[in-house]
Amino acid sequence: MWGDISISFLLAFAAAFVITPYTIRLAKKVGAIDLPEKRRVNEEPMPRLGGIAVIIGFLLSAIYLIIIMSLEKTFNLFGSENYSYKLLGYLLGIIVLSVFCYIDDVKGLPAIVKLIGQIIAAVIVVSFGTRIDNIEIPFLEQTLNINNSVIVYVLSVGWIVGITNAINLIDGLDGLSSGITLISCFSLIIVFTMNQSPIIATILITALAGAIVGFMPYNVNPAKTFIGDTRSPIPRI
Repeated sequence: MWGDISISFLLAFAAAFVITPYTIRLAKKVGAIDLPEKRRVNEEPMPRLGGIAVIIGFLLSAIYLIIIMSLEKTFNLFGSENYSYKLLGYLLGIIVLSVFCYIDDVKGLPAIVKLIGQIIAAVIVVSFGTRIDNIEIPFLEQTLNINNSVIVYVLSVGWIVGITNAINLIDGLDGLSSGITLISCFSLIIVFTMNQSPIIATILITALAGAIVGFMPYNVNPAKTFIGDTRSPIPRI
C-alpha cells in the first residue's frame, strides 16, 4: 500500500512541477495577473493561475492510486461506504469552484458571486455524503455525535467554506499559503495513520501534498507565480 502511495506522491509532484510553467504562460495570455497591493510583497505584476497545476496534479495522482488500489483489491470503491458516490460529489465540487475561480482570476467577480460559488460547491460535496456527523473532543476521549441533519449540513458546508477562505486570507506572502497547506497535509497523513482512518483519506491528502510540493519551487521567494483563486480551488472574498 505505502509503495503505491509513494508513487502517487511522486506522480502528483511531477505533474504539478511540469504543468506550472504552462499555467504561467496561460495567465499572461488571458490576463490573470496579480497586481501589487498592500497585502502582497510582489513589486511587479505576477501570474496567478498556479492552482490549475495543483488541481491537475492532485486529480491525476488520486485517480491513478484509486484505480491501482481497486485493481489490487486493497480499496473497495463500491463497498458499503459508497466511496464512488462521495468521490463523484467531491469531483463535481472541484469542477464548480474551478470554473468560478478561473473566471474570477481572469475577469474578476463580485464578492457575493464568489461566496455563492463556494456555497454551491460545498453543498454538492455535502449532499453526496461527505459531511461532519461527529466531533472528537481532544484529550477527553469523547465523541460528540450530531443527530440533527440540518446541523450536520450547516456545519459541514460552513466548515468547507470557512477553512478554504482561511487559506485565502494568508495568501499574501511568497509560499505562505502553499507552505501551511503542505504542513497541514503531512500532519493529517500522520493523524490518519495513527487513527486508522479510511484509506481514501490517506490517498487524497497524499495526492494533494505531492501536488503542492511540485508547485512550491515556483512559489517560494522570489515567486514566479501565485496559486491564485483556483488554489483550493476557492475564490477570494
